Order: sequence, then C-alpha cells, then structure tokens
Amino acid sequence: MANALIEIQPLDLRDNVFQAIGQDWMLLTAAAPDGFNTMTASWGAWGELWDRRVCFAFVRPQRHTYAFMEQAGHYTLSFFDEAYRKALDYCGAHSGRDVDKIAATGLTPAREPDGIVYFEEARLVFVCRKLYRQDLDPACFMDPALPQAVYAKRDYHRMYVGEVVRCLARRS
Repeated sequence: MANALIEIQPLDLRDNVFQAIGQDWMLLTAAAPDGFNTMTASWGAWGELWDRRVCFAFVRPQRHTYAFMEQAGHYTLSFFDEAYRKALDYCGAHSGRDVDKIAATGLTPAREPDGIVYFEEARLVFVCRKLYRQDLDPACFMDPALPQAVYAKRDYHRMYVGEVVRCLARRS
C-alpha cells in the first residue's frame, strides 16, 4: 500500500509542534480490554524528559477518554491532514459515551495485537507508554489568572507523560 504508515525515528520528524498540536490538532486514543475511545486534543507537547523521547497529554476527569487512559498502559496521538478536520471537529464535539465516533467519522482504527489503537488515515502517530501522571494543582499556577480563565469549573486536567515507543508516519 503506497500510503501506508511506516515506522520512523522521532529524530526524522520535521513537524512544527506548535502547528501540529495547537492548530492541526490530534486524536488522543486509549484502549481497554472492552474497547477504546478517542478524543480531539489541542493541548499537549513532545520533547525530551528523563533521557527519553516523550509526549505529554492532558485529559479532564469528566471526559470519556479519561477512564480509558487510566486503564491503559499506552496511548496514541494521531495527527491528520486538513482533509480530516471535520472528523476531528466531530470527535471533539461528541462524547464516546453517547455516539459511535468511528461510525460517524468513517475513520479506520488500527488495533495492534497488544490492543493499542491508532488510525490508518493519520499522517503521523506516536505510540506512547505511560510513564507518569499527575493532576494539575491550582496552587502551583504561577500566573493567578490562568486557573480562573481556563478552569472556571475547577475541572483540572490530569497530565500524562508517555515515552514514545513507536513513531509512524505516512510514506511520502
């Protein structure tokens, strides 16, 4: 298949992380033995920590994906071309508790033998093994305006740090 995802080294990436996460968005996906859920995310990061290549993901406790993130040992971040913006919009505006996001968007989940899920249509995928998690603490904000501006409901995200164990990219 000419458009297949192939494994690459993270150092071969030329993406602008600010564009990829903040503008293009991504699907954060976690699986459990009884299924998986995905959600659109526009907050996150990737880089180096603890001598490892890592990705940071943030999930609010009321999100359906949260329970899957808590159960899973891995998560994926899938990035798409602009042609998939409507699918990302849908996955961000609807909960997997209420709708079948896969049926509604037509995205094709790829499930690896160990249960990890990502999407065949993605142009870039990070498969991450969870290393650390921590709830954001309102007392730790250095800018006192941020909690009120971003967390008026006091629904602070849980941060996950995952080691990049595989990086897949669309063949050029």
